[in-house]
Amino acid sequence: MTSGRPPTLDDVARAAGVHKATASRALNPATRHQVSARTACRVSLEATRLGYVPNTLARGLRTSRTAAVGVLIPDLTNPLFPPIVRGIQDRLEQHGYTALLVNTDGDEARERAEFNALRSRRVEGFIVATARRHHPLLELAVRERIPFVTVNRSTELPTVPAVLGDDADGVAQAVAHLRALDHTRFAHLAGPQTLSTGYVRMRAFRAAAPGAAVVECASYTEAAGYDAARLLFERHPHTTAVLAGNDLIALGTLRAIEDRGRCCPADVSVVGFNDMPFADRFRPPLTTVHVPHHLMGVQAAQLLLDHLRAAAPSWSILLPARLVVRGSTARRRPGPT
Repeated sequence: MTSGRPPTLDDVARAAGVHKATASRALNPATRHQVSARTACRVSLEATRLGYVPNTLARGLRTSRTAAVGVLIPDLTNPLFPPIVRGIQDRLEQHGYTALLVNTDGDEARERAEFNALRSRRVEGFIVATARRHHPLLELAVRERIPFVTVNRSTELPTVPAVLGDDADGVAQAVAHLRALDHTRFAHLAGPQTLSTGYVRMRAFRAAAPGAAVVECASYTEAAGYDAARLLFERHPHTTAVLAGNDLIALGTLRAIEDRGRCCPADVSVVGFNDMPFADRFRPPLTTVHVPHHLMGVQAAQLLLDHLRAAAPSWSILLPARLVVRGSTARRRPGPT
């Protein structure tokens, strides 16, 4: 190998004593199974020794495949999304794909710009965590037959594959738990109704607790939860239990309870939704509905891979939700009913 020149695939193949095509298959996770494990190991060791880095862009230009997937995330500061992203990456890497991650901050213009930028980089498909119930950008993707899967949220477009938690059952479990603790004056701080998660959870709450108070939050944030909880307690001061639309809303609710000089769970029980990382570190530790977000990411990646390799799937995957009882819920104190 000439000094100062970066190592090439020819150099790796020569050092490993194999044909260039064999070295290429050995270094590509998608084709590694086509060579023996012993040969793949030898080629990999020589590539590492020489400092060879595969040129995936050149490979994509030759094959019309880039082995890259665009992942749209609405808010990376929300602890819900990192486990989903990790699940996506874990599964994609097993199949030789790379996740190109973008954060949209919930901004439609930014989302469209990032989507188009990823398309210009010739990603093979998308995993979309930004889906809204009515979503013009995804309507365009359907019309143009761009492969994509939604994760955690869904759109009302027909036949769009999605991987979701069973939100309705999670709400039913939470309401049953509060009833078992003798609560009758409970309420729901709902997520935004433009999102499937907010819509499905609110509908499930109304079905499980007809006539109970509902206040919609402007966003899935602690600040929005705080504002909605203050409004709830002004309108319904005798509320003894709150089911929050997600754990960040629950966190804002806990702050609003404290600001009113009341205690959780002695005065007001609070249930969150998602069981995001560190929910067990809240004060008090948060009772919440657990959704398997890492598995959700794994399944979304697998569904997209299936989409890319065969006919487009039109089904969705619904993952089970499970109530996790911690210190933020307790039996209702005797008092006004």
